[in-house]
Amino acid sequence: MLAKMTSKNQLTLPKSITAAIGAAEYFDVETRNGQIILTPVRIQRGDAVRAKLAELNLQESDINDAVAWARQSDLSTNNDQ
Repeated sequence: MLAKMTSKNQLTLPKSITAAIGAAEYFDVETRNGQIILTPVRIQRGDAVRAKLAELNLQESDINDAVAWARQSDLSTNNDQ
């Protein structure tokens, strides 16, 4: 399949390609060995994040424990350098 680049550096992806990957508004773009690699990125909206947090039923103590753990891990990593 061919896709033509416009004078504004825009590409239109073939419908069969977009149908195969599903709905995606954003793509991570990189080059690898002379190829352009597009990877669909799903952006989570704030409502989805809040809903997931509510589903997890996290308490303030859970957050405090996670922060303490992360800080302890960070200190041990920095001491190894």
